[in-house]
Amino acid sequence: MRQVVTETMVRVEDVHKSYGHGTAAVHALRGVSFEVPRGELVALKGRSGSGKTTLLNIVGGLDVPDAGRVAVDGRDLAGLDEDGLLALRRDRIGFVFQSFGLVPILTAAENVGVPMRLRRVAPREREERVELLLSLVGLADHAAQRPGELSGGQQQRVAIARALANSPALLVADEPTGQLDAETGHAVMELLRAVVHSERVTALVATHDATLLDLADRVLELRDGQIAES
Repeated sequence: MRQVVTETMVRVEDVHKSYGHGTAAVHALRGVSFEVPRGELVALKGRSGSGKTTLLNIVGGLDVPDAGRVAVDGRDLAGLDEDGLLALRRDRIGFVFQSFGLVPILTAAENVGVPMRLRRVAPREREERVELLLSLVGLADHAAQRPGELSGGQQQRVAIARALANSPALLVADEPTGQLDAETGHAVMELLRAVVHSERVTALVATHDATLLDLADRVLELRDGQIAES
């Protein structure tokens, strides 16, 4: 599908999503609409269970809405087949999760290099990109260490570097500081903000930590299944 370049990285229009049926149905999203311009760090806040993860999964092409439309990087997700969605997630979207998701038996450098291996990037180019990204997140001296030898904050930094491996246009982060102490979480959020500017990416970050919201360019609150801009 042909990509249309616009100044809007993410466009969500009247998105609905429910789980279950009848009176037992849970209405996670009720007509959610918003846009994220290119180059912004946008924080998505809301209470636990407010639908933040559901919304991020839909924006990231991991789930589909019951109704409504989502466009990412000029592509209407409804117009992509499974192969198209796979290519979009691999090439244009980077994911950062609360649980880090690193492969325990691989070193930090090897973990960062995994997405590029999947794209069959040449070894020399891959190694140079890994070195650059580990330096970007302040872990150049920890390249040979495995996740179990790193602190929680360091593991999340590796996860951020891995998410940037294929130079995505959009970074989707679901509670990336949820398992970290306040000081480390603040440092990771500051890193995300720096990455948005240095790598020229757009970021949509879900968080329930009010102390981190001032680091975002804009804050969107998910309330009663709808977006209210803060």
